[in-house]
Amino acid sequence: MPWLSLRRWRKRVLLVGAAMLAGLVAILFAIGAELAIGGHEQLMHISPWLSLVIAPAGFAAMAYLCRKYFPGTQGSGIPQTIAASITNDDALRRSLLSPRIIFGKILLTLGGLLSGATIGREGPSVQIGASVLNLLAGKKRGRIAPTRDLIIAGGAAGVAAAFNTPLGGIMFAIEELSRNRPFMANSMTLIAVIFAGLMSLATLGSYTYFGVTQATLAWPGAVTPILVTGACGGLLGGLFTRLMIRTTRKLPGRIGVFARARPIRFAAACGFLTAVIGLLTAGLSYGTGYAEIKHALEGTTELPVYYGLAKAAAILLAFVSGIPGGLFAPALAVGAGVGTNVSMLFPDVQSTAILALGMVAFLAGVTQSPITSFV
Repeated sequence: MPWLSLRRWRKRVLLVGAAMLAGLVAILFAIGAELAIGGHEQLMHISPWLSLVIAPAGFAAMAYLCRKYFPGTQGSGIPQTIAASITNDDALRRSLLSPRIIFGKILLTLGGLLSGATIGREGPSVQIGASVLNLLAGKKRGRIAPTRDLIIAGGAAGVAAAFNTPLGGIMFAIEELSRNRPFMANSMTLIAVIFAGLMSLATLGSYTYFGVTQATLAWPGAVTPILVTGACGGLLGGLFTRLMIRTTRKLPGRIGVFARARPIRFAAACGFLTAVIGLLTAGLSYGTGYAEIKHALEGTTELPVYYGLAKAAAILLAFVSGIPGGLFAPALAVGAGVGTNVSMLFPDVQSTAILALGMVAFLAGVTQSPITSFV
């Protein structure tokens, strides 16, 4: 009987093991990120002015290590994962997904967070998960599945473990990783996402990434706030993405010349400006923005009007500097700032509800993945 085939069960066991390993690595990465953010906060408690030294030095060190020892780890990791899934060049794929990438992505992202960079861990978790499952690709004869399917399943597993949302991992695979080719719903992707999610559930327990809000919107009175928030968030998210693409490809004028000729010094300059923004915002612009968003959604604190703009500027500095780091959580933080500002137009509507809508709308505009953003 085919279902009793030893070869078939061997493939399934390997896939489950790799998916759980991808989930475990993403979880350990998440724990490390929290420790790095906490370490930076402790340094800022000693003296906020330390950021003028820590951020430039940290940015420069991460940029140097990235260029010298870990090429392929720059940025969020999602574009690299997509590129690896569509290329037929094995050498290029190995340069984007490998054990070296796993180690470098984790090390440099944590170093960036410790330095105060406004980056996230979710995008890197995609590249890490894809790298783990890509280890199963091997030679064609013993391969358990097509390489592209393994990469997509690994990336989806990384998202599922990072956000503790298996459904989010599946939707991410459909909307983001399969954008250049038709998505084939198969058991392999589902198995990878489910077992990565189970690993997260078993290790960290059942939790919601940004906590819980009790805010509600009454129908039909909430139609106008919903439409305005969606339009503002989506438009600003799209414009922000266009700005990021243009600046990361080629900076204009003397700044661009300096960035290309002295990339490490340029990264240090980006770190210095990040520290300046942090000092001006009393530290609100540092890191992922997770804590600020969680407190705002729970109604225990309010975000200042400048929060979204400051966070967006800090994200841009991190990405043009060339250091590794993700965009998901920081983009949600910017969206929370957008929602906070829009809520001022509707004082009769619960501000936390509009804040949540702003998060979804801005992330959807940035990623062009509305269902993933909603989930």
